[in-house]
Amino acid sequence: MKRKINRVMLSAPKSGSGKTLLTCALLATLKEKGYPVSSVKSGPDYIDPLFHKEVLGVPARNLDTWFIDGGTAASLLAQDRADGEYVVMEGVMGLFDGAGGTEMEGSSYDLARSTGTPIILVIDAKGAGFSILPMIAGFLSYDTANLIRGVILNRTSGVMAERLRPLIKEQLGIELIGYFPNQKNLAWESRYLGLTLPGEIAGVQDTITRAAAAFSESIPLEEILKIMENAPDLEYEPLRERIAETEAGNGAEISGNTDNGNTSENAEDPEKSGTPKVRIAVARDEAFCFYYEENMQILRALGAEIVPFSPIRDEKIPENVSGMLLGGGYPENYLPELEANASMRKSVKEAVEKGMPVRAECGGFMYLHDRIFDKEGKPFEMVGAVSGECRYTGKSQRFGYIEVIFPDGKPKDEERSGSGKRIRGHEFHYFDSTNNGEDCIAEKPVTGRQYRCMQLCGTSVFGYPHLYYPSGMWFAEEFVKQAREYAGGR
Repeated sequence: MKRKINRVMLSAPKSGSGKTLLTCALLATLKEKGYPVSSVKSGPDYIDPLFHKEVLGVPARNLDTWFIDGGTAASLLAQDRADGEYVVMEGVMGLFDGAGGTEMEGSSYDLARSTGTPIILVIDAKGAGFSILPMIAGFLSYDTANLIRGVILNRTSGVMAERLRPLIKEQLGIELIGYFPNQKNLAWESRYLGLTLPGEIAGVQDTITRAAAAFSESIPLEEILKIMENAPDLEYEPLRERIAETEAGNGAEISGNTDNGNTSENAEDPEKSGTPKVRIAVARDEAFCFYYEENMQILRALGAEIVPFSPIRDEKIPENVSGMLLGGGYPENYLPELEANASMRKSVKEAVEKGMPVRAECGGFMYLHDRIFDKEGKPFEMVGAVSGECRYTGKSQRFGYIEVIFPDGKPKDEERSGSGKRIRGHEFHYFDSTNNGEDCIAEKPVTGRQYRCMQLCGTSVFGYPHLYYPSGMWFAEEFVKQAREYAGGR
C-alpha cells in the first residue's frame, strides 16, 4: 500500500547539536500556520516526544529499527496518519549511530532509509567556518540512499552562513537551507536520558515561542516544506499483516486485530464481536509518564480500554479494572507525595496480592518496592508488593538496548538462553534495587553479554526494562488475555 505523508528528519553528526530545539521550533511553526502535523522520535527516548505532546500539543511517537524491522517501522509510521499529513522526525545521537554506537541497525539513518524519509543535517557550527564543509562531505559520502537534502547551521551568524552558502552549494552540491543564531537563553539542560521533563523547565512554552520566531527569521519554511512534500509516497503493509508475518516467524499467533492505516478507527471493536473491552489501569502523572504510544495502541487494538490514574493524587486505582500498567518516569522526584498517599499504596498492593495482572517497569517497578531512598539517603515507604529497597547509586546502572528472553520452562541450570520468547526494550536508571529479579535473561546487542533480570509473579511482570510491544506482540496479547481472565474470575 502507499500513503502520501509529507515528511523530513532533522538529524546531526552528534548529540548536543540542537536537534530537539530546532524540531520543536519547526513543529510549532507548522502548527501555528495550520498544517496537520505530528512527530516521530528516532530511538527509545521518552522525553523528546513529551515536549512535542505536552508543550506543543502535537501527536508524537517513537520508531526504532533495532526494536523492529524497517517494514514494521513503515507500517507504524502509516498507522493513524492521514494522506497529506506533515511528519517531522527527530534523530537520535549522530545520524549513523545505532546499536552499540557502531551498528547501523537502530540508527536515525536506518529509520530514514526504511521509511524513505529525506534528511536535513543540523550542524553545530559554533566556532567553525570552512571546516564545516569536510564534515558535511563526510556525511554525504556515507549517504548511500541520497537522503540528505539540505543543511541547517546551528549556533552561527548570518554573516558566516552567507559566506558558506555558495561554497556548500558549489563544492558539495547541497543547499544550505538556513542558520539558527547562537542564543544562550534558548538552551535546555540535560538530565539522565534526553532532556529534563517539560513541566520542570521554567517558561518552556515561551522558550519554544521565541525559538520558533528565530527559526522563521533565518530558516525559510518554504524550503523545508518543499523537501517534505517531495518525499516519496510511503510504501507499507497494513500493520496487522506486518506483525502477523513477524510473529509467525517467531512461532507465535496473532489473536487480536492490529489493522492498518488507522488502528483507532479500523481495528475490530471487541464489543461488536461479542467480546467486551477489558479495562486496564495505567499510571499517568508527573512521576509516571514514560510510555511508548505504540504500546498503548496495540493494547487498545487487542481489546483493552486504557484507564489513566494518578498514584500521586487519586485515592485508589480505578474501579472495575482487570489489569494495571505502572510505567517509568521519575518517582524519585515525588517520594514525599507518593508516600503520603497511603490509600493508593494500599490499593495497588491489594490488587497485586489478589492476582491482578500487573506490568511494572523502571519507575513503576521502584514504586512497588518496600521503600525508596532519596539521594540524601532518607527512606520513603512505597507499595510493599516487591520485597526490597531502591537507592540512588550516583551513576548509570544499566544503559541501552536489551532483548529480554522469558523462560521456556526449563530449570535455570539447563535452560538455553535462546529458546524462550523474546521482546526488545532498553534500560537506563541511576537507582538500583536490592531485588532486581532473576526470572528472565537480558541480552545486549553487539556483545551478546547476558545478565539476569525481572520478576515473574503469577501473571505479573516486574523489572527495570522498558519493553516495546511491537517487537514482541505475544507480550501484549498475554497481558490482555490474562486481564480478561481475571475479569471473568472476579
